[in-house]
Amino acid sequence: MQTSFFGPDLPRSPAAWSRRETLLACGLILAAWAAAASFWPLTGTVVPWDSKNHFYPIFRYLGSALAQGELPLWNPYHFGGHPSAADPQSLLFTPTMLLFGWLLPEPSMQVFDVVVFAHFLPGALAFVPIFRRRGWHSSGAVVAALVFMLGGSATARLQHTGMIFSYGFFPLAFWLLEEALDRRSYAYGVLFALSAAMMVIGRDQVAFLCALTLIGVAAHRIWTAPHALAYLRSRLGLLLTMALIGGGLLAVPVVLTMQFLATSTRPSFGFGVAAMGSLPPESLATILFGNVFGSLRWTYDYWGPDWHSLQEGTWTDRATNYLFIGTIPALLLVWHGIAGGRLFAREFRFFLVVGVAAVLYALGRYTPGFEIIFDHMPGVNLYRRPADATFLVNIALAFAGGYLVHRYAMEGMPRWSRDALGRLWAVLPLVALGLVIAAVASALTFAIRGGHVSSALAEIGVSLAAAVLAMAAIARFAGAPRWRGAMALVLVTLTGAELIGRHAASALNAEPAERYTVFTQLPPEQLQGLQILKRELAERNARGEYPRVEILGLKGAWQNASMVLGIEDIIGYNPLRLADYERAIGPGENAEDPNLRRFPTSFRGYECELASLLGLDYLVLDRPVDKLPRHFPRLTDAEVVYGTGRMWIYRLNASAPRAYVAHRVLPVDSAAALEEDELPEFNRETEALIDQDSMPLLGGSYAATNPKGSGTGSQARIVSYQRNSVTVEVEAGEKGILVLHDIHYPGWEAWVDGERRPILRANLLFRGVEVPAGRHRVEFHFRPMSLENLVSAASGLIKGEDEPIRTAVASPLQ
Repeated sequence: MQTSFFGPDLPRSPAAWSRRETLLACGLILAAWAAAASFWPLTGTVVPWDSKNHFYPIFRYLGSALAQGELPLWNPYHFGGHPSAADPQSLLFTPTMLLFGWLLPEPSMQVFDVVVFAHFLPGALAFVPIFRRRGWHSSGAVVAALVFMLGGSATARLQHTGMIFSYGFFPLAFWLLEEALDRRSYAYGVLFALSAAMMVIGRDQVAFLCALTLIGVAAHRIWTAPHALAYLRSRLGLLLTMALIGGGLLAVPVVLTMQFLATSTRPSFGFGVAAMGSLPPESLATILFGNVFGSLRWTYDYWGPDWHSLQEGTWTDRATNYLFIGTIPALLLVWHGIAGGRLFAREFRFFLVVGVAAVLYALGRYTPGFEIIFDHMPGVNLYRRPADATFLVNIALAFAGGYLVHRYAMEGMPRWSRDALGRLWAVLPLVALGLVIAAVASALTFAIRGGHVSSALAEIGVSLAAAVLAMAAIARFAGAPRWRGAMALVLVTLTGAELIGRHAASALNAEPAERYTVFTQLPPEQLQGLQILKRELAERNARGEYPRVEILGLKGAWQNASMVLGIEDIIGYNPLRLADYERAIGPGENAEDPNLRRFPTSFRGYECELASLLGLDYLVLDRPVDKLPRHFPRLTDAEVVYGTGRMWIYRLNASAPRAYVAHRVLPVDSAAALEEDELPEFNRETEALIDQDSMPLLGGSYAATNPKGSGTGSQARIVSYQRNSVTVEVEAGEKGILVLHDIHYPGWEAWVDGERRPILRANLLFRGVEVPAGRHRVEFHFRPMSLENLVSAASGLIKGEDEPIRTAVASPLQ
């Protein structure tokens, strides 16, 4: 079969798949998935880093809440209080993880990994109907599925759990969209809307780019139809139905996330931040030579593009920069795809355009004009790392690898002639050769700079030798159809074996499970210290006291282990944090490195006024306090609760009551006070700082001229403290303001004796509610999905009320 480079493909009669072929393709995909998934438990490893430091404890918190019959809309164990309902990484709106959490609330790390890995299956299996409906060979569908599950970013960035969820549903949504449009089927349209919502619900950059691609699919179908306007008119109702269903499913989580972003540390980014997250062009060499930079070495002596090897600097690493898709798919890409012109066939051009666009997007600052796209295309500046587009690059490469296997199985070798390739028949082989030379040159440049020439040459030599052998075999059996079919099966087998052998439980995505013992069995010294701390916290909780803890310096999974241990930590590890809290408390980018912990003027140290209001009374460290970095404040009155080896616990004895009743009000501009890094002076037993925006909500007068001793007999006692609610019993000698030192955030509601009362922003960061004299029961409930909050959030977004906040909080990150 000949394919003109410029003209249309010659007529092609799709080869119908037999039921046996379909079942065989699905069976091979499932077998490859099972073989790959088994490598982690068989080797005693787990998917590391963000998977266990962030997503696993988040899931355990979700499962624990579901086991107790509630949704964890609020997380009191994270940064002093965190809106899980608005955090796109909380897994709260991911239906598969909700089901998993309900069925198995306390899974092992290995079971969690298998469930995450299972999210590749919807997309991998979708390649079967995608290829079948085009009449492409079944072996091509299997190769595409293998690359999709085990190639490039899919395996190198397995620790980025949320992105894996978004990525895994794209081919399924793609297939259902094609079926819906071709059949004009509302049933398929509904299924597409559901799958697309599953893909986008993570609200990450992979979801964003995949959603844009699906829009491109629909636009391409309309544009290439024989009568575009008639095609559009005949499917307009279907398109609107799919958009309405998808929009309806996504409306609540998207509105809540945008509400959160407006007050978070990461509402948007400047181009300078995104530039540092661009894919270095040299990384493209890993498409052909996977380990040429030492990416797969367990010794972690990676010498390719990253922060220490690029003069211009980068925030990418060996995982972000890894794109290998297998020796045979890479060979076919260069040989049959580019040199043979098959990637330019009309039936494949949409995928070619997607792949090229994804590469240009991933390159970011290295792509001319990307800054204009970043500044003017809606949504792009919400994400800091253009290199996340490598997930889309891997999807395009999966389609390419599968398509080229199909073309080989059906037609054999490409024909290098003017008739077959048009005017560029002599240029394309040179382009292919040039790309290989460029890959080798860029790799050797880094190898020479890092002193790893022999290792790089060995990797290149082995890869080229394997490619030569594969070329000989492919050419040898390219004649009779039955030999090509057999050879296609061999290509499937070799590709699967290589990708599983190289990438399953590799140095890019596996670490010994023993490194995450906080979730299994702690070393005796840490276990004893933790038991002492939890016993003290339980005793104080029983007395109505709710002290908070800071866990700092303990490695890895300790950063968010508070969610599993049930400890109210004031710091943690999460890219999304409330901007006001960040400014006031200074928790820093993570809780592992004490050097990142900041101490703004408002939080000069662990015995300052704001630390006391926050209820911070315990400090858990990996070292004695006198061994902390120099910028740390000294502890003067702290007691050592426990101290040995890598676990030191201090009691500060300085926390204020979590709740109290104030009878004097001092108006304050909270935003201005936080900008000045200064907590205004006030009497924390009888006075409250009330934000100026909350002052009109007050029903009574609390003049500053009232005697300071008034109302000193008032008491507040917490009688119930749950994830989404807090109940306080109040006895007030006169009317006053009940202040609860929990984080103020939209969606919290206050009820006094069953009557709704406005929530006030008190003491800069916290919640307050007006109470009359006498005994009262005050309940705080977090209801972010109430119609009132959703309307308020949506109207704020429409009016653009978040812009001043966005400007204020984006600058420190640029």
